[in-house]
Amino acid sequence: MTDIPAGKVWDFLARYLPWLGTPGVLKAVVLLNALTFLLVGLDPAYAGTLALIPEKIREGEVWRLVTYIFIPQTTSWFWVFFLLLFMWFLASALEEQWGALKLNVFYLVGMIGCTIAAFFFGGGSSNTFLNLSLFFAFATIAPNYEIFLFFVLRVRVKYIAWMLAAMLALQLALLPLPAKAAMAASLTNYLLFFLPGLVMNWRTQRRDAVRLAGFRGPVESALHSCHTCGRTEVSDPGLDFRVAADGEEYCREHLPSATNR
Repeated sequence: MTDIPAGKVWDFLARYLPWLGTPGVLKAVVLLNALTFLLVGLDPAYAGTLALIPEKIREGEVWRLVTYIFIPQTTSWFWVFFLLLFMWFLASALEEQWGALKLNVFYLVGMIGCTIAAFFFGGGSSNTFLNLSLFFAFATIAPNYEIFLFFVLRVRVKYIAWMLAAMLALQLALLPLPAKAAMAASLTNYLLFFLPGLVMNWRTQRRDAVRLAGFRGPVESALHSCHTCGRTEVSDPGLDFRVAADGEEYCREHLPSATNR
């Protein structure tokens, strides 16, 4: 279950910033990743002109605020094929689920988070966490969706998400405070969109569990109960019960005399 900003916010954005609802933006990002991979293959230094480097941006190379999202985080033809194919799948699935507006805003907030991480906390200049946030979003929306890893291993996305989250938690525990802040800033979009809902769901489940435990008791599991005294075979295992002529069930002690034999 997701928890995203109120509908009025989306209505406002759709009305006053309609360009945010342009469909297919993330698919275009995937295609530009493929193009950048080819160009970097011809000239490895090309990636350096696109990377999110705060010093260069301060010098006027403002295009880096956007172009870093086009740099694939691999130089392997094998891995880039699976990476871009999976990104295309995520883009299609999330846009179908959310619509273009919400997906584009989610990605834009992630870009802002990555920029904050780079400028204020010394975070990395890659789009790794930005792309990872897309996967976490999909795994939260459709946790039981099954994919074939490398077209061979069938697995539910929630298990992959848990494994990746555990790896991130381990890194978070070992990193210094500025690096922790950078990681959190890079995942701002996921935290903003989903954390409130996840916390609310956890509290609701915990509250329901406490209530259920409070309702459980000996009478609940009893099959017989005396209409007069309320005792059951659970509260008093030695009791014998009978149904009287009035249709009610009684223990031997309170069974009406007409039927007590």
